[in-house]
Amino acid sequence: MEQIKRIFDIPKYQMEKYPQEVCLAGKVNGKWETLSTKEYIEKSNLISHALRKLGVGLQDKIAIVSNNRPEWNVIDMATLQMGAVDVPVYSTITEADYKFIFNDAGVKYCFVSDMDLYQKVNNIKDEVASLVDIYSFDKLEGVKHWTELLELGKDGNDADLVEIQSKITEKDLATLIYTSGTTGLPKGVMLSHQNLVENVKGSYPRLPVTNASQGLSFLPLCHVYERMITYLYQVSGVSLYYAESIETIKDNIVEIKPHVFTAVPRLLEKVYDGIVKGGREAGGIKAKIFNWALGLTESYEYGVHPSFQRKIADKLVYSKVREKLGGNIQAIASGGAALQPRLARFYHAIGMPVYEGYGLTETSPVISVNALDQGVRFGTVGTKLDNVEVMIAEDGEICTKGPCLMMGYYKREDLTKEVIDAQGWFHTGDIGELSADGFLKITDRKKEMFKTSGGKYVAPQVVENKFKESPFIEQIMVIGESQKHPAALIVPAFEYIQKWAAGKDIKLSTDKNEIIKNEKVIARIQREVDHYNKEFGNWEQVKKFELLANEWTVESGELTPKLSFKRKIIKGNNEHLVTKIYAD
Repeated sequence: MEQIKRIFDIPKYQMEKYPQEVCLAGKVNGKWETLSTKEYIEKSNLISHALRKLGVGLQDKIAIVSNNRPEWNVIDMATLQMGAVDVPVYSTITEADYKFIFNDAGVKYCFVSDMDLYQKVNNIKDEVASLVDIYSFDKLEGVKHWTELLELGKDGNDADLVEIQSKITEKDLATLIYTSGTTGLPKGVMLSHQNLVENVKGSYPRLPVTNASQGLSFLPLCHVYERMITYLYQVSGVSLYYAESIETIKDNIVEIKPHVFTAVPRLLEKVYDGIVKGGREAGGIKAKIFNWALGLTESYEYGVHPSFQRKIADKLVYSKVREKLGGNIQAIASGGAALQPRLARFYHAIGMPVYEGYGLTETSPVISVNALDQGVRFGTVGTKLDNVEVMIAEDGEICTKGPCLMMGYYKREDLTKEVIDAQGWFHTGDIGELSADGFLKITDRKKEMFKTSGGKYVAPQVVENKFKESPFIEQIMVIGESQKHPAALIVPAFEYIQKWAAGKDIKLSTDKNEIIKNEKVIARIQREVDHYNKEFGNWEQVKKFELLANEWTVESGELTPKLSFKRKIIKGNNEHLVTKIYAD
């Protein structure tokens, strides 16, 4: 892999090493449309020639606002291999954020996937002086289609492109990724070719796949985590299929039978809940066998030879679960938030190992990850990549440096200096511990830790992660800054509660607003709170809680695109409940 210096060297490497008949695939009108490695390179070259004709030059900015699809990768490579910079943008942000990002970056051209996103961008077009035009991947009436550029670039000279590429170095800016953040205006993280390429190289030994593997992608490509993984797939020769949507993931897994995919803990929780629901609803002896096999997963230890009981459980239960999810899964990479150790044990025990990792946009992104070559330790985010340095500061903050560390924040040297110290260490804002044998454990976000009025520090994520083990709790956010005790806002697991109530002959309304007022439901959740409180010191325990009828979502503006809490917004939206909790 030594010849890979810049991101656009990756498709060429695949072409030389193991050209794929299916390099990239996406579904169009119910049918899979594929691109071979050769077609991927050819289309990227045509778009590069067209963009040059349109006046796009070195370091000009091209925005991509789209769902995951092969066209995304083509525009990405076409942009980077001619020395321009791409700006991937989340589809879920507001028009105000689009306006800020496009103006801050100085976006010249924009590619969108569909009519909704076209309208969003078009609505702010007149307020972005740099924006020349918008192209769409879907065919939309009155909107320029991206294939027009394939035609425009047909008389381009590949030799000219090679000459341009010879002047692009690994240190050049490749992409601007605006962090969604939980507060304030988005910050443009500047990542060079080297940043992303080195992260690919550092992550390569950790992913157990081959050039005969198939991958499925559904996390947003505009997030650096999924984007780096797609480069890693390309380097590894993995055929990459894009899921149609978050709703079709299970169907797409069954259809594609992937060997590998990435996920966030929230998704793994939902898959787990679905598996448990299906097993228990089987009824009779099948449900009893399932519950027995499920119980065995709770004591699973990584690397320990399976017992006779586990072999029986695998034959009767685990193999059936794997088959329902395609039967080929060798690795699931998890990141973005803390994964409950209970879930990690479960997936490893049933033969679909989840490898939890850790990183940030600013670190391109992977800092550490559990993996076969280094071992797996539940409750940690594994060991650091070989080309990354990690240090724990005196206050417990995780610091890192190395070739994957960003160039800085775009036009914000002041903010860059706040996070990268004079010795070059990037301060992540996360609190953690590093074991003697190199396993990193995240304990909380530095900025999310709060102090009660009694002067005690509370790490809310640790408490939340434990409480989420309850089947009665869908979401929980712990509060208590400057208050006398911690408390919680809880979204109940309504489907599970309905089944529990039916089993107890408790009549419940179908109206969620009525369910959260039901005294028996409140009492049952209180029992869960009392149970999990035993895991914590008195100052950390949730003393009061209020139930909410609606789940927090990206669409409601209460979660970031990677499904982290926007704590201030959630708290503000429920100020009346917070006031009620602390009224006395």
